[in-house]
Amino acid sequence: MSRIGRTPVELLEGVKAEVNASEVVIKGPKGELKVSIPSGIVVKVEDNKVIVEAKNEARQTKANHGLVRSLISNCVEGVSKGYKKTLKLIGTGYRVANKGAGIELAVGYSHKVDVKPSEGVKVSIQGNDTIFIEGIDKQKVGQQAAEIRSIRPPEPYLGKGIRYEDEVVIKKQGKTAA
Repeated sequence: MSRIGRTPVELLEGVKAEVNASEVVIKGPKGELKVSIPSGIVVKVEDNKVIVEAKNEARQTKANHGLVRSLISNCVEGVSKGYKKTLKLIGTGYRVANKGAGIELAVGYSHKVDVKPSEGVKVSIQGNDTIFIEGIDKQKVGQQAAEIRSIRPPEPYLGKGIRYEDEVVIKKQGKTAA
């Protein structure tokens, strides 16, 4: 039995969970998210808690047990508080600007790169070197942040590029170190 799967998920204030045949619908002040339930997993809502149980001890069922519990927990946090990632542009001449619903990046290429946010994700900027990605779905927010970072990941010699706010880039010495 999964240690993570055994712990019940507390429903925060203003959050409601509803179990249908093959999915759990979680509604909160910021929106609504759905988690599909794989076979072998039973989900119940009791006393303002969501309880996830495994029907059998099969290897895949045990793996899904903790996964479904974590997905439900992420949804509860997302519809109540939301998720936010911050990206910083490090480098001379690297800047970001608003362009319609998306953003436009100048990160050392011969052209500017346009980024359009995916559905359910809001992208905003502060100054000309900080990007905020916000939304209720943790996976979508993380995916959007990873796609923006992949445009110009930090390089190991000077540290220039797009990085997460709390990311530490370990710099290499270069040729003179030998």
